[in-house]
Amino acid sequence: MTVHFIGAGPGAADLITVRGRDLLGRCPVCLYAGSIVPAELLAYCSTGARLVDTAPLTLDEIEGEFVSAQAAGQDVARLHSGDLSLFSAVAEQIRRLERRGIAYTLTPGVPAFAAAASFGETAPARRLLASATFSNTSFSCAAYPFTVSTRFGIRSARRCRTFCTCAQD
Repeated sequence: MTVHFIGAGPGAADLITVRGRDLLGRCPVCLYAGSIVPAELLAYCSTGARLVDTAPLTLDEIEGEFVSAQAAGQDVARLHSGDLSLFSAVAEQIRRLERRGIAYTLTPGVPAFAAAASFGETAPARRLLASATFSNTSFSCAAYPFTVSTRFGIRSARRCRTFCTCAQD
């Protein structure tokens, strides 16, 4: 039994990685945060998979779902918003899995800053941008002219477009 942490990507169901999609299709249990993971991604889950919305659950209750799946010998797809490496809540879950000796894998998602290209947007011109700061909060062009917000991904595409214009001024 393995818990597969899967980055859901920036918010569009067709921007999940192939590996993530395939894992969703193979796992008999899928845990996801319904408040932030697009419902369209659940269509990739296998027919009859047990879908558990973790948005109202505590960390202890999520751990209980892992333990129940382990007892049943069922792999779990743990679908997380965005990319697992940026602003993810994976670390505390991994610590609990390791304490219990439950195996896990990590499948990164498409990060929101990379998905901006799907809207025809790119980072500000290379001559203006030597580095970028990634933030999971709202941003102000005046205070942080080269901050890219990744928290809301594709759902905030218009704000990203405004940011790119602002940052180049």
